[in-house]
Amino acid sequence: MSTRVGEKVGWSVGWAGGFLWVGILAVVFLVQGNTLAGVGGLVLVAVAAATIGVFAPWRRPETPYWKLMLPLYALLGLSVAWAVTAFGAGTEEAGLTGWSLLAFLPLLIPFASVGGRRWRDGGGSG
Repeated sequence: MSTRVGEKVGWSVGWAGGFLWVGILAVVFLVQGNTLAGVGGLVLVAVAAATIGVFAPWRRPETPYWKLMLPLYALLGLSVAWAVTAFGAGTEEAGLTGWSLLAFLPLLIPFASVGGRRWRDGGGSG
C-alpha cells in the first residue's frame, strides 16, 4: 500500500506555511517589546501546529476534507483578528469594511475543489 508521503507533506507543510506569517509577526512584536501580542501569536502558532496534526486526513480517513479544514480556517481567521488588534488598530483604522471580506473569497476554493473528498477515496495505485 502506498504511504502517500507527498500528500502528507503537502497537508503539513502547506498549512504550516499558511501560519508562518503569524510566527514571524509574533517574533517582531516580541523584539519590539510588545510581549502580550508576541506571546499571543506564538500561542496561535502552537495551537495551529497541533491542529494541523490532529486534523490530518490520514488520521481521520472517513472524514470529508471540508470538515478537516474548518478548524484550520477558523484559526486563520482568528490569526487575522489577532494581527489587527496586535497592531492596536480597530477594523476602521485598519481600513477593513464588509467589502474587505470579498478579498478572502479565493480562500474558499479548496472547499469546492476537494472539500467532499476523503483520505480513503484517493491516493495513487497502492
